[in-house]
Amino acid sequence: MRGKLTRLIELAQTNRKEFVRFIKFAIVGTSGAVVDFGVLNLLHLAFGFSKFWANTCSFSLAVINNFTWNRLWTFPESRERPLKSQLAQFALVNVAGLAINQVVFLSLDKYVFGPLLGPLGYNVAKAIAIIVVLFWNFGVNRVWTYRGIK
Repeated sequence: MRGKLTRLIELAQTNRKEFVRFIKFAIVGTSGAVVDFGVLNLLHLAFGFSKFWANTCSFSLAVINNFTWNRLWTFPESRERPLKSQLAQFALVNVAGLAINQVVFLSLDKYVFGPLLGPLGYNVAKAIAIIVVLFWNFGVNRVWTYRGIK
Protein backbone atom coordinates (compact mmCIF):
# COMPACT_ATOMS: atom_id res chain seq x y z
CA MET A 1 0.00 0.00 0.00
CA ARG A 2 2.79 2.40 0.89
CA GLY A 3 4.52 1.75 -2.44
CA LYS A 4 1.35 2.63 -4.35
CA LEU A 5 0.94 5.83 -2.34
CA THR A 6 4.57 6.77 -3.03
CA ARG A 7 4.04 6.18 -6.77
CA LEU A 8 0.89 8.28 -6.71
CA ILE A 9 2.73 11.13 -4.98
CA GLU A 10 5.59 10.90 -7.50
CA LEU A 11 3.11 10.93 -10.39
CA ALA A 12 1.36 13.99 -8.93
CA GLN A 13 4.70 15.78 -8.54
CA THR A 14 5.93 15.03 -12.06
CA ASN A 15 2.59 15.97 -13.62
CA ARG A 16 1.67 18.71 -11.16
CA LYS A 17 -0.33 20.84 -13.59
CA GLU A 18 -2.42 17.88 -14.74
CA PHE A 19 -2.89 16.73 -11.14
CA VAL A 20 -4.13 20.21 -10.15
CA ARG A 21 -6.41 20.18 -13.19
CA PHE A 22 -7.86 16.82 -12.10
CA ILE A 23 -8.46 18.22 -8.59
CA LYS A 24 -10.25 21.24 -10.09
CA PHE A 25 -12.27 18.88 -12.30
CA ALA A 26 -13.24 16.89 -9.19
CA ILE A 27 -14.24 20.07 -7.31
CA VAL A 28 -16.41 21.12 -10.24
CA GLY A 29 -17.77 17.58 -10.30
CA THR A 30 -18.62 17.88 -6.62
CA SER A 31 -20.66 21.00 -7.32
CA GLY A 32 -22.32 19.08 -10.13
CA ALA A 33 -23.02 16.21 -7.73
CA VAL A 34 -24.79 18.62 -5.38
CA VAL A 35 -26.96 19.75 -8.30
CA ASP A 36 -27.44 16.13 -9.39
CA PHE A 37 -28.49 14.83 -5.95
CA GLY A 38 -30.65 17.85 -5.21
CA VAL A 39 -32.58 17.73 -8.46
CA LEU A 40 -32.82 13.90 -8.40
CA ASN A 41 -34.38 13.90 -4.94
CA LEU A 42 -36.58 16.91 -5.62
CA LEU A 43 -38.02 15.45 -8.81
CA HIS A 44 -38.40 11.93 -7.43
CA LEU A 45 -39.65 12.68 -3.93
CA ALA A 46 -41.54 15.94 -4.37
CA PHE A 47 -42.85 15.58 -7.92
CA GLY A 48 -43.11 11.81 -8.30
CA PHE A 49 -40.83 11.45 -11.33
CA SER A 50 -39.59 7.92 -11.97
CA LYS A 51 -35.98 7.37 -10.99
CA PHE A 52 -35.03 7.06 -14.65
CA TRP A 53 -36.47 10.48 -15.62
CA ALA A 54 -35.42 12.19 -12.40
CA ASN A 55 -31.88 10.91 -13.00
CA THR A 56 -31.94 12.01 -16.64
CA CYS A 57 -32.98 15.55 -15.70
CA SER A 58 -30.64 15.84 -12.72
CA PHE A 59 -27.68 14.51 -14.69
CA SER A 60 -28.39 16.95 -17.52
CA LEU A 61 -28.48 19.97 -15.21
CA ALA A 62 -25.28 18.79 -13.55
CA VAL A 63 -23.64 18.58 -16.99
CA ILE A 64 -24.56 22.20 -17.74
CA ASN A 65 -23.12 23.23 -14.37
CA ASN A 66 -19.95 21.24 -14.99
CA PHE A 67 -19.43 22.49 -18.53
CA THR A 68 -19.74 26.09 -17.41
CA TRP A 69 -17.29 25.78 -14.51
CA ASN A 70 -14.83 23.58 -16.39
CA ARG A 71 -14.69 26.10 -19.22
CA LEU A 72 -14.26 29.03 -16.82
CA TRP A 73 -11.97 27.50 -14.19
CA THR A 74 -10.56 24.03 -14.88
CA PHE A 75 -9.69 24.61 -18.54
CA PRO A 76 -9.74 28.44 -18.89
CA GLU A 77 -7.52 28.20 -21.96
CA SER A 78 -10.39 26.44 -23.70
CA ARG A 79 -12.31 29.72 -23.93
CA GLU A 80 -10.13 30.53 -26.95
CA ARG A 81 -12.05 27.83 -28.82
CA PRO A 82 -15.58 28.19 -30.20
CA LEU A 83 -18.22 27.64 -27.52
CA LYS A 84 -20.68 25.71 -29.72
CA SER A 85 -18.26 23.04 -30.91
CA GLN A 86 -16.78 22.60 -27.45
CA LEU A 87 -20.24 22.31 -25.89
CA ALA A 88 -21.21 19.76 -28.54
CA GLN A 89 -18.15 17.63 -27.76
CA PHE A 90 -18.76 17.91 -24.02
CA ALA A 91 -22.43 16.98 -24.54
CA LEU A 92 -21.54 13.89 -26.61
CA VAL A 93 -19.11 12.68 -23.96
CA ASN A 94 -21.77 13.23 -21.34
CA VAL A 95 -24.47 11.40 -23.30
CA ALA A 96 -22.24 8.34 -23.02
CA GLY A 97 -21.65 9.29 -19.38
CA LEU A 98 -25.42 9.41 -18.84
CA ALA A 99 -25.79 5.91 -20.30
CA ILE A 100 -23.07 4.61 -17.96
CA ASN A 101 -24.63 6.50 -15.05
CA GLN A 102 -28.11 5.10 -15.74
CA VAL A 103 -26.89 1.51 -15.97
CA VAL A 104 -24.85 1.74 -12.75
CA PHE A 105 -27.49 3.79 -10.89
CA LEU A 106 -30.57 1.74 -11.81
CA SER A 107 -28.81 -1.63 -11.48
CA LEU A 108 -27.30 -0.91 -8.08
CA ASP A 109 -30.58 0.56 -6.87
CA LYS A 110 -32.66 -2.41 -8.02
CA TYR A 111 -30.33 -5.30 -7.18
CA VAL A 112 -28.07 -4.11 -4.36
CA PHE A 113 -28.84 -0.98 -2.38
CA GLY A 114 -32.61 -0.71 -2.82
CA PRO A 115 -33.23 -4.13 -1.22
CA LEU A 116 -30.68 -3.41 1.53
CA LEU A 117 -31.45 0.22 2.34
CA GLY A 118 -34.92 0.84 1.01
CA PRO A 119 -35.62 4.43 -0.10
CA LEU A 120 -32.09 5.56 0.76
CA GLY A 121 -30.61 2.93 -1.52
CA TYR A 122 -30.96 4.96 -4.70
CA ASN A 123 -28.82 7.75 -3.21
CA VAL A 124 -26.00 5.30 -2.48
CA ALA A 125 -26.38 3.89 -5.99
CA LYS A 126 -26.27 7.44 -7.38
CA ALA A 127 -23.06 8.24 -5.47
CA ILE A 128 -21.32 5.21 -6.94
CA ALA A 129 -22.59 6.04 -10.44
CA ILE A 130 -21.20 9.57 -10.11
CA ILE A 131 -17.77 8.26 -9.08
CA VAL A 132 -17.66 5.82 -12.00
CA VAL A 133 -18.65 8.50 -14.51
CA LEU A 134 -16.15 11.01 -13.04
CA PHE A 135 -13.25 8.99 -14.45
CA TRP A 136 -14.96 8.43 -17.81
CA ASN A 137 -15.78 12.12 -18.19
CA PHE A 138 -12.36 13.40 -17.16
CA GLY A 139 -10.48 10.95 -19.37
CA VAL A 140 -12.51 11.42 -22.53
CA ASN A 141 -13.01 15.18 -22.13
CA ARG A 142 -9.29 15.63 -21.46
CA VAL A 143 -8.22 13.80 -24.62
CA TRP A 144 -11.01 15.04 -26.88
CA THR A 145 -12.90 18.14 -25.72
CA TYR A 146 -9.88 19.79 -24.09
CA ARG A 147 -7.09 18.19 -26.15
CA GLY A 148 -4.06 20.29 -26.87
CA ILE A 149 -4.52 22.46 -23.80
CA LYS A 150 -1.25 22.63 -21.96
